[in-house]
Amino acid sequence: MSTSKSIFRLTEDWTVVVFGFLIIALALFGIKIPSPTFAWENSTELFEKVVNSSNLLNISKLFLWVYAIAILATKTLGKDVIATVKGFPIVFILTSLALILAGNSFLKNWNLEAVIFSLSIGLMISNFSNIPDWLRESLSTELFVKIGLVLLGTSIIFGDILKAGSLGLIQALLVVVSVWYFAFWVSKKLGIDEEMAIIISSAVSICGVSAAIATAGAIKGDSKKLSYVISIVLITAIPMIIFMPIIAKALGLSEAVTGAWLGGTIDTTGAVIASGSLIGEEALKISTIVKFSQNVLLGLAAFVISIYWTYTNNQSEVAKESKPSLGIIWERFPKFVIGFVAASLLFSFVISGEVISEVKGGLKSLQGLWFALAFTSIGLETNFADLFSSEGKKPLYAFLIAQGFNVMITLVIAYFLFN
Repeated sequence: MSTSKSIFRLTEDWTVVVFGFLIIALALFGIKIPSPTFAWENSTELFEKVVNSSNLLNISKLFLWVYAIAILATKTLGKDVIATVKGFPIVFILTSLALILAGNSFLKNWNLEAVIFSLSIGLMISNFSNIPDWLRESLSTELFVKIGLVLLGTSIIFGDILKAGSLGLIQALLVVVSVWYFAFWVSKKLGIDEEMAIIISSAVSICGVSAAIATAGAIKGDSKKLSYVISIVLITAIPMIIFMPIIAKALGLSEAVTGAWLGGTIDTTGAVIASGSLIGEEALKISTIVKFSQNVLLGLAAFVISIYWTYTNNQSEVAKESKPSLGIIWERFPKFVIGFVAASLLFSFVISGEVISEVKGGLKSLQGLWFALAFTSIGLETNFADLFSSEGKKPLYAFLIAQGFNVMITLVIAYFLFN
């Protein structure tokens, strides 16, 4: 009986590819994914738009979607299904609270994303109360993150490169490559381990939170290190949104140069749009285009980093005796990256724009939900001391130095390309 089970059991990476594409297939075949609203400005809107019977019904439908997938994925992995059945609803409720907090317009303006609230809620509970064993056993951080990453591929459209034009693409390539290597060099000089250095470098150079999550998944990184980096990314973005437009105006930069500068340095698309809007229409357009160009490079970067990490960090006995063969590299290669890239290619070159416009809202909603579920789980299994004290201040210094370099080198490149 046990032999039969092992035949049909999938690895975690293949499981997330299967269920990620199951979600995509259902959406493409017309199964509507519930998209509840979490946006509100004041207490009146909170009760009228979010906490009303219609929206709570949509949240319940969304819960049933992800609950079924979580149970089936747990069963496929051969893990304890009972723990998931009991624990997942609690993780979902806490995550929904985080999404409601993140939906507040005031907090959105400060670029406080749902993942930071998910992490914070989980941390508060885990550090001020005892988490029962059955709840800890139900936490599937890696599963949640990787399903979200496969779905993220549906929003990375290669056609956005064409919209960016040659200048936007050139800037994106120059910034990503130069800033990534500088950040990695600084991290190594400060004595930071390679795993943390790679996550920091990707977060600074590509697109912040998404890049950090994708990179950590690609190298099977420690979730505590990922949380540390994401916390720095989100906190650092707040002053950049406010002060970079002010600095641009003080320097007398044109809207085009300012937009390219903002798009190449601020780490999240939403923050770029918010900051670009403070300058003008042209700045908003160019900043968004440049950010799209960098986002498109995320898939390529994750793929390259996966191969590098697999080749250089293989600890099997065979690898210790000789250089890893292609077979060993394939065995250790994170297969979810294939799902991520395949989803991006599918939505870039196969699916029509009309269909994409119909399904992108629901898929985007699910993608964000899986990420938020993952960070609620990370918070529930992490101590404050582990999150901030164990890594010390060196990663913070490395990130700030790299971000400073990013701001300066991107300004120079933007000035020469867009002035």
